[in-house]
Amino acid sequence: MTENAAKRLKTSADGAVRIGTHSGHFHADEALAVHMLRRLPTYASASLVRTRDAAVLATCHTVVDVGGEYDAAQNRYDHHQRGFAETFPGRPTKLSSAGLVYLHFGRALVSQNLGGQPEDSEDVGVVWRKMYESFIEALDADDNGISSYDPDALAAAGIEKRFSKGGFGLSAIVGRLNPNWNETLPSDPVEAQAAEDARFETASRRIGEEFDRELTYYTTAWLPARAIVQAAYAKRRDYDAEGRVMVLEGQAVPWKDHLYMLEQEQGTGEQNKVLYVLYPEKPKPDAAWRIQAVPVAQGSFESRKALPEPWRGARDSALDEIAGVPGSIFVHASGFIGGNRTFEGAKALAEKACAF
Repeated sequence: MTENAAKRLKTSADGAVRIGTHSGHFHADEALAVHMLRRLPTYASASLVRTRDAAVLATCHTVVDVGGEYDAAQNRYDHHQRGFAETFPGRPTKLSSAGLVYLHFGRALVSQNLGGQPEDSEDVGVVWRKMYESFIEALDADDNGISSYDPDALAAAGIEKRFSKGGFGLSAIVGRLNPNWNETLPSDPVEAQAAEDARFETASRRIGEEFDRELTYYTTAWLPARAIVQAAYAKRRDYDAEGRVMVLEGQAVPWKDHLYMLEQEQGTGEQNKVLYVLYPEKPKPDAAWRIQAVPVAQGSFESRKALPEPWRGARDSALDEIAGVPGSIFVHASGFIGGNRTFEGAKALAEKACAF
């Protein structure tokens, strides 16, 4: 459902809109769902009621994460009912209330951040999907008890965690805003509910800040980089006959996501995938250049082809001698990145690395 469709739904006599969600222990999914709705004009001044009273929820314009009903036409977005199995297009993870709200209103949010671009435009669609995969899906999985990895496969392989993540995830951050089990709460039920609601509002703002920051990044930085990476990818055979070297000529931009997407969209074969990306350290003519090995996947520390082992950890004149390329600055000990004082030097390093 688009934001415009939502405006046609019934509101109260005074035009006020009320959002409903459940009372009690709150989670990241409904906290984010409420925030996303409030980002849209229809809900900008919406009030919030947190209850499990079906009669009260029935008076709400929109209900999230409670009520046992998913009906977008009536603005009911719960995912706890038996038989619910909705997923985001092309993704396997069952949706939470955050995913449901984003599925129906996410394009409107992206469009709003892109200055009103049509919701069916390519740019809106690209960011809509990227935001789901990079931000929303993890919340959906966490709320539905879905692990990032198959636990049986991990156990069969004998893989164990090396250390605790320390509760750094957004779900954990929101969870910590709930009262502790031994906190003294107001004895008056009305006061107790008001205190609980205030905590929820803090949680909604907290996760909302992260959502807003992420959406702003993808619309103002990540998306503009797409055209730059597309142009560089189209010219990659100018630097290597097999297309293994890509050059960002003007300045460094976020390139990994776009490179993987372009390779997938164009069906690039393994032998022609980019191994090294060259870019200037700063957007000025005399800047030094970096050569970076492409990771095997987004977020991976493993490179498709790391810079040659003899170069790793070497610097300056020692690296010049080992690599046979003047102007060298360094190669990281893991071989994922290196530097040279000129573009010609960085290109020569890439040529030698491809042939190594």
